[in-house]
This record gives sequence, structure tokens and C-alpha cells, in this order.
Amino acid sequence: MKRFLSPLDSPLGAMLLATDAQQVVRALEFADHKARLHRGLREHYGEVELSEIPAPAGIADALARYFEGELEALDAIRTATAGSELQQRGWAALRRIPAGTTTTYGTLARELGFDDPRAAIDIGAANGANPIALVVPCHRVIASNGDLKGYAWGLHRKRWLLEHENAIASREAASGPRTATLPGF
Repeated sequence: MKRFLSPLDSPLGAMLLATDAQQVVRALEFADHKARLHRGLREHYGEVELSEIPAPAGIADALARYFEGELEALDAIRTATAGSELQQRGWAALRRIPAGTTTTYGTLARELGFDDPRAAIDIGAANGANPIALVVPCHRVIASNGDLKGYAWGLHRKRWLLEHENAIASREAASGPRTATLPGF
């Protein structure tokens, strides 16, 4: 299976973008997690042939606009991922969390139809397997007590993203995160 790999710069470090022939994002990782990118592509798509190309202009432009403060710029980026049914449902729900807000693992589980409070653990695992950083915004999911909890690409990046989106106060002006119910639920 042919995929295209493109390096990108970001305020949080170099990134690697994997797209298909239709310029649909299949993976977006931070370059210091390159092995995770390759492992995920193999797990989801089998043998993958990667050709390095410049990042598609529309995707690179949307990411640049996001980092410049146009938080909704990521909404137009097309994504496609392989994963379990739970992962697919969870990742689709993540895309509906508005920039500038957060939700909790438990709330996300309930909104996906799970009554068992332990389902939050499964939702956390699905979030942790998310192959598309930023665009599928798993960084917007936090613990019910307001703790940031895990983020595959590092808690320092999760905090930066949530501060960038004004979803949490900066460390200098610490106050609690703003939470929201996902639209469409």
C-alpha cells in the first residue's frame, strides 16, 4: 500500500504527516515518535511503501493557521484511519469537541453510549491509540478531576495545545479547565 510521508515544522517540534494519494491524512505524529508512526501504519494497513514528498499545501496551510490562532482551521482536514469499531467511534467523537473546550474520559464514554463507569478506561485506551495528532484532538480529553492525564506525544505538548486553545489557563494564571458536552449528543 502506497502512502506519502511529509515533514512539517510546528511550535511543538518537527512532525511527520502520512497521507494517501487523495491527500487524506492517515497519520500525523511528532518526529520524536517516528517508530510509533511506522508501527501504527503497519498495524492498520499491513505492508506500507512510504515515499517522501512535500506536505500537501492545503494540509500544511491549515496546520500553520491553527498554530497562528485560527483554531477551527483543522476542521477542514480530511482524515481516514483504520482501527477497531470503538476506536473509530471514539476518534469521530473527538473531532466534534470544539476547540477551546475539554471533555472528560467518562463524559465521552457516556456520550458514546457506555453506562459502565469503567468504560472511561477503554475510551482512554482508544485515545492513546489515536494516530492523528492535533487534527483528531485527543488532547481535549482530560480526567474528571481536571488533571491532564496521558497524552501519547507528551503531557508538555497536551498542556501547550490546551493553553493555545484557551481551554485551560496558562500556568501563570492557573484556574480550572472549561468543559463542554460534545455537539450532536
